[in-house]
Amino acid sequence: MKTQITHILTKKIKRITLLFILLLVLSGITAFPLQTEINFLADYFNTVTSSRLIVQWINQVNIALNDVNQNYAFLAYGTDWLAFSHIIISLFFIGVYINPVQNIWVTKVGIIACLLVFPLAFIAGNYRGIPLFWQLIDCCFGAFGLIPLLLIHQYTNQIISINNKSNF
Repeated sequence: MKTQITHILTKKIKRITLLFILLLVLSGITAFPLQTEINFLADYFNTVTSSRLIVQWINQVNIALNDVNQNYAFLAYGTDWLAFSHIIISLFFIGVYINPVQNIWVTKVGIIACLLVFPLAFIAGNYRGIPLFWQLIDCCFGAFGLIPLLLIHQYTNQIISINNKSNF
């Protein structure tokens, strides 16, 4: 019975971890074609939304990004590293997939990182003049990242508890 429960929990952890890895890699990859993405968003928001605030912000970002990429393309190298770091961070979660109990520290670091998104978004966002609504969008990465990581952590702790009870 205990091994069956452990097996079910491990399968859940593996599925959630694979989803988390995939989403982390995808969020990183989206930092590479930033110019294309912001051009698309500018075209889209200029035609479908009545929110002047969103349109103004997207247009301002679009103009700035076009200028930077035309005149200072080397600055985009920073977002290339951002993309790369997302991919590298996702590799740590392969350890969670293989052995969640042994690698619970990775899950804990991920939870801490998701929580730290909030002060970074609000402090750096305010300092850099990012509108509050965009800071809240950035906070969604931390909030949505927390959900699978907390589930993984909970299931891993259940496995640890089962293993500790069977050792007595």
